[in-house]
Amino acid sequence: MSLDVHLYLEGHTTKADTEPRIFIRENGQTKQISREAWDERYPGREPVAVMPTDADEETTRVYHDNITHNLNTMAKEAGLYEPLWRPEEINVTQAAALLPLLREGLLRLMESPQHFAQCNPENGWGTYDGLLTFVRGYIVACVLYPDARVSVSR
Repeated sequence: MSLDVHLYLEGHTTKADTEPRIFIRENGQTKQISREAWDERYPGREPVAVMPTDADEETTRVYHDNITHNLNTMAKEAGLYEPLWRPEEINVTQAAALLPLLREGLLRLMESPQHFAQCNPENGWGTYDGLLTFVRGYIVACVLYPDARVSVSR
């Protein structure tokens, strides 16, 4: 199970990707990689590629990422649970409103790496470094698209 975060920007449409999609699990996240990246990581092996069903559709989505639910305890300790998992419960609907909350949580994470690393899930799915990377990427997206609508899928 994972948390998927999305940013949608009305008036900004792009055509959905038509290339086959290759997904891997890495550091508690599902990541899409290119065929070239697959071949570099796994030479001589064929990936399972997913053909997009929405190739002819347009979308207003400008950002998407996901992270394992196993990191929600760490996120709570950093003050990031509500901004990430439940933004609607704190009346956050726009990226600009999410940005200061993400920055504050990132600072907390960075100030106490040993403390937060102790919250790494015992099963190995998700890490402190993975949460840092996830939050940093989300911050960049919020900076780029401050007027975007925030949406999450849990």
